[in-house]
Amino acid sequence: MSHYGMAIDLNRCIGCHTCSVACKMANNLPQNVWWNRVATTDGYSIDSTLTEWPQGKLEFMPIGCQHCENPACVKVCPVGATYKDPETGVVRQDYEKCIGCRMCMAACPYTGVRSFNWEEPKAYYEFAVGDVDIPEHQKHTVEKCTFCYQRIADGQEPACMHLCPERARWWGDLDDPESEVAKLVATRSHKQLLPEMGTKPSVYYLV
Repeated sequence: MSHYGMAIDLNRCIGCHTCSVACKMANNLPQNVWWNRVATTDGYSIDSTLTEWPQGKLEFMPIGCQHCENPACVKVCPVGATYKDPETGVVRQDYEKCIGCRMCMAACPYTGVRSFNWEEPKAYYEFAVGDVDIPEHQKHTVEKCTFCYQRIADGQEPACMHLCPERARWWGDLDDPESEVAKLVATRSHKQLLPEMGTKPSVYYLV
């Protein structure tokens, strides 16, 4: 059994949003749905800062599902549509089971990492893009980052990491002390989002 996770180096992230676009394309995400976003620290909008030039400094924070070890979303799902994969530790979403109650969205402390399809999902193109074995997006269901489960099941990296031009992301088994991601977490200063919530995120931000 593995515990997959990710480390993101905030000193290397340049806010190019390549990770967001790679995720969207690989998973054929519907219009207006983003599983992976890059926020600007202290800003009110994309690529903004509260300080004025020349003191202004842009700091970026990539945000997606944290794939928690102790996920609040799993505890509240009444039908088991949100579940933690026992082999990988990845928090997954079963669209066929989802009844659209959105309890998982209410329980998740990380605002905006889940989205709900109020209407029939609409693609940007008249044909599907991305990986061939991704689940079909459905109306009245919740969806979120899956760590590109279709890819990791085939021994590949998540799309967001694979295409990051600054190599600001590392991916692997956090329980394997010889993996690069485990070594970075063990040796680099890092932080996690809302550790006080007790969810134990599997995404570490290197600082």
